[in-house]
Amino acid sequence: MNEKQKEIFFHVGTGKTGTTYLQYRVFPKFKNIYYIQRTRYKKSKEIIRNTNYDRYLLSREFDQQMEREVKWFAADFTDTTAIIVFRRHDSYIASQYRRFVKNGFTGKFTDFFDLENDNGYFKQKDLDYFSQIQLLEQSFAKKPIVLFYEDMRQNPETFIENLANRLKVSVDIKSLNLNRKHSSYSEKQLKGMIRLGKRINLQKRRITQNGFLHFLWKLYMGAVRYTVLFLLRILPENSQHKEKPLISPEELEKVKQFYTPDWEKCREYANSNAD
Repeated sequence: MNEKQKEIFFHVGTGKTGTTYLQYRVFPKFKNIYYIQRTRYKKSKEIIRNTNYDRYLLSREFDQQMEREVKWFAADFTDTTAIIVFRRHDSYIASQYRRFVKNGFTGKFTDFFDLENDNGYFKQKDLDYFSQIQLLEQSFAKKPIVLFYEDMRQNPETFIENLANRLKVSVDIKSLNLNRKHSSYSEKQLKGMIRLGKRINLQKRRITQNGFLHFLWKLYMGAVRYTVLFLLRILPENSQHKEKPLISPEELEKVKQFYTPDWEKCREYANSNAD
């Protein structure tokens, strides 16, 4: 089959927007489309070239590496429809911070995202959603499908049905597991991880170029982190650590207000391109 006849949909994440949930509980259930699972993403171009399906859906979770990966795929498959899910900025960056703390990050929220001076691990541009829409428009010939995490959480059935209609696929909603795939960790656990992480390096990192040894190291560190998280869940919390929240509500409100124009532009774009 000529590659130009193949219809391709590319879900580009991003992180903490229900990506893993979609990848493992929703996309595999879509009918009339060939789904390329996230673990096969690096071979996606080869798969599309060497198979003869009419329609393809691939998915990969991106954050700061989105531009690089989008351009990599678009170099060979420009006639692609991208799918992106956004989460309100304050909720998104708070969830990202909690994820990083769970994985060994020991800094404060303002070390992770510094709205005032832009010196954090995540930069202001990383939360500029409309620029991500523009990237997708510039990289691919077709307008992207823009969806929202809050809609998924509020009414997953309607969200999935809408997405299925946009992709022109069928899905049996009753067969889906609509429960959340990942559970959240408590403030007590995450604050405990920060305190322990300042004494022991629990961060995800590469200590060897040997692939097999790196795999073993990842298993070992993962086991250590999850054991620590379990122990922190069952151990009582010191009263002096209860008072101060992990993330200041005032900081999150600043993030929300700062990005409100961007959020409204994305909502307007999604509504204008919903058909």
